[in-house]
Amino acid sequence: MASPANEDHVPGLLSRLNGRSHQLCIVIDMRIGTWNVNSLRARSEQVLTWLVERKIDVALLQETKCTDDVFPFDEFAEMGYQSAHHGANHWNGVAIISRVGLDGVAHGFQSSTEFDEPRLIAATCGGIRCWSVYVPNGRAIEDPHFDYKLKWLDQLAAELHSLGSADTAAVVAGDFNVGMADIDFYDAKQWAGKKHATDEERACVRRVIDLGFVDLARDRYPDDPQFTWWNYVGAQFAKDKGLRIDLALGSKVVAERLDDVWVDRHTRDPLAAHPAKPSDHAPLIVDLR
Repeated sequence: MASPANEDHVPGLLSRLNGRSHQLCIVIDMRIGTWNVNSLRARSEQVLTWLVERKIDVALLQETKCTDDVFPFDEFAEMGYQSAHHGANHWNGVAIISRVGLDGVAHGFQSSTEFDEPRLIAATCGGIRCWSVYVPNGRAIEDPHFDYKLKWLDQLAAELHSLGSADTAAVVAGDFNVGMADIDFYDAKQWAGKKHATDEERACVRRVIDLGFVDLARDRYPDDPQFTWWNYVGAQFAKDKGLRIDLALGSKVVAERLDDVWVDRHTRDPLAAHPAKPSDHAPLIVDLR
């Protein structure tokens, strides 16, 4: 479901770029944030505050854990944002929230699929095609859900390829539930060969990247862990025992416009969020110029 368009809230200067098959009207100086909120019902006030304080133009949310009926379309609209949501129950759920336009909303895979969980939504915001992605967790390597995860990632790569997405202005971002290298784990030896760190998972994500996308955070900061997730148990955030499993993949057009990309650790900080409980994920923010 998507909220009505409101063109009065489209800010920024516009530049004309030739797209793959048509002209794109791209907003410059754009801030895109991706965040697994771990229940929008529990954190709607945190998300609303974050949008304002971080001056987010486009928010790609995952794990909203709500149906369209209870998604806060009106609250976002009051702040000048259009929104689209793909949710079915109290599990999964993805959304796109934008103040730079919201066009061509697509819920889930557009190609024939066996996957009916609400884990993927796309829309064009400010001339950039954006996907909010919530990759299946996999549960455990021996679990059938692990194979489900690999097949889901393969279909994502196939669909992005069929759309020629890497040749346009595109961002594919969200919770990929995969760490691509040892640096993405606080203890690579402990995680070696386990879920999130297997060669099979990494190969699936690599097939997406190899379409022509850039892992924006790792490309900009090759030696910085850039963790985005910390377990609630054992004060792991305070000890910085994290994982980098949230990715922002940008096409060449987007990568050339990258000003910075950074993890909003403050939003994950339990002390900063108190008395509310933060999500176990921190937002990943992409600044374009």
